[in-house]
Amino acid sequence: MSQHFLLSAKARTLSVVQVARMTEDEARALFRAIRWADTDGDPVCPRCGCYAVYEYKARKIFKCQGCSHQFSITSGTIFASRKLPVRDILLAMALFANAAKGMSALQLGRDLDVQYKTAYVLAHKIREALAAEQADATLKGAVEVDGAYFGGHVRPENRKEDRKDRRFKVNQSGKRRVVVVMRERGGRTLPFVFPSEADSLNTIRERVEPGSVIHADEAASWDALHGYYDARRVNHSIAFLDDGACTNQAESYFSRLRRAELGQHHRISGKYLHQYAGEMAWREDNRRQPNGTLFTAMVAAALAHPVSRQWKGYWQRAATS
Repeated sequence: MSQHFLLSAKARTLSVVQVARMTEDEARALFRAIRWADTDGDPVCPRCGCYAVYEYKARKIFKCQGCSHQFSITSGTIFASRKLPVRDILLAMALFANAAKGMSALQLGRDLDVQYKTAYVLAHKIREALAAEQADATLKGAVEVDGAYFGGHVRPENRKEDRKDRRFKVNQSGKRRVVVVMRERGGRTLPFVFPSEADSLNTIRERVEPGSVIHADEAASWDALHGYYDARRVNHSIAFLDDGACTNQAESYFSRLRRAELGQHHRISGKYLHQYAGEMAWREDNRRQPNGTLFTAMVAAALAHPVSRQWKGYWQRAATS
């Protein structure tokens, strides 16, 4: 039996120690090489696209000779207006890339020696950049569709006679949300968050191309899919695979997301569930890539993403609202 890829030396092309030992100038050089890869690390004005740019010696910023715009190595990216050193941001992404089941903000803050708030916002910026890669993606061919519920836990009463049936809506907290995943076999994974599985039908029609084959379980929510696709169903109370129909790859995604919830974060707010779901979809799609490749892709996604409208000044907005 051959060795699993993730256990082989080929899967280890990045050392966190190497990133931690970088000087700030080395970290900046790596940022430049990844952000401006098309120009071999030479900066390009983010405002007008001019290549005639010079760097100040006294300050780590650039100035465009065409429009006189001054910008830094992170201007216009999701890390704009940063206060952390570039080396610390790279280290955060190296740690993030190595965490197969995700990383909590508490652990990230301890590893970087920063406040929990700093680590929390930084981690969500990385998640936002990763999820943006699949914002407009569509699926085709054989596509598995499934849903799983997260959050809204209601603690049972101490005594058995006082306990209520939590399956009924009246006894629930109202915070429970369902993650509906569409996973193309051999392709990408697209997760979305809804109040119920039935609310996802329009999104499925938008993201799965006509003529595709849909694989789903026996839930009544998916009955309407027969009117738009060649839908093949499997009753999980009888079998996990029935005449070629199965949702095993969708279940694999939910296994990763559930392990992240229970083993890392312990609690995921419904308000941000879509970002955790997007992160785990990215990890599932790239699970057979070396950690160095994951790190480079993560940095490139963050530097290609514009300024976050949700996370820039997050705590300041909360304090003034």
